[in-house]
Amino acid sequence: MNDEERPGEASDAATEPENHPEAVAEAVPETPSESEPQTELTDVPDLDDLPGGARAALEAVLMVVQQPVEELQLAAALDVTVERVTELLAGLVTEYDNDARGFELRRVAGGWRFYTRPEFSPVLARFVLDGQTSKLSQAALETLAIVAYRQPVSRARVSAVRGVNVDAVMRTLVTRGLVEDDGNDPETGATLYRTTQTFLHKLGLTSLDELPALAPFLPEVDALDDFPAGVA
Repeated sequence: MNDEERPGEASDAATEPENHPEAVAEAVPETPSESEPQTELTDVPDLDDLPGGARAALEAVLMVVQQPVEELQLAAALDVTVERVTELLAGLVTEYDNDARGFELRRVAGGWRFYTRPEFSPVLARFVLDGQTSKLSQAALETLAIVAYRQPVSRARVSAVRGVNVDAVMRTLVTRGLVEDDGNDPETGATLYRTTQTFLHKLGLTSLDELPALAPFLPEVDALDDFPAGVA
């Protein structure tokens, strides 16, 4: 009898866990999700138990958002129907308007967010800016306008319209989140640019359809389409 057939040793390999599914199941500890119920990140009390109920809860959520929030997201946060959220939003808008608050609840870029009222812009400018300015330069405004009305558009086309190189200005607009890449031109491979949701947000627009008509100000804007194919 050789060593491989000695009694008492031949059974060792047979009892390895990988050869016995039952042993594997016993050897591997259960994960927390299987052995214990998972604890919710936040235990949300019933809205009726909160001061002000669903209405106040909705205000609390809107106070902390950085970007406009859709009704569906708000409904999920409050665990109520979208119809209920829509009703609450309408009530808040009316209340703030009737009370002449310094802020208003506005639907912008497909969502809702608090905004200060335009009438108080001088006060806010004095408080926030304190003699400084955060306005875009004239060159940046012109470049942004071209992108807004002709998007998607390449830097070369914008440069052709303005008559100057716009690389630095375009980088500024991208850095500020007003303009972003929108793929490449299929013919030239040039990077195309478009405005962002932040652009709509800053201008208080819901969509690009709300931009003012351009024809009265720049009647020959369609000349952009007449550039040679080599200009992109």
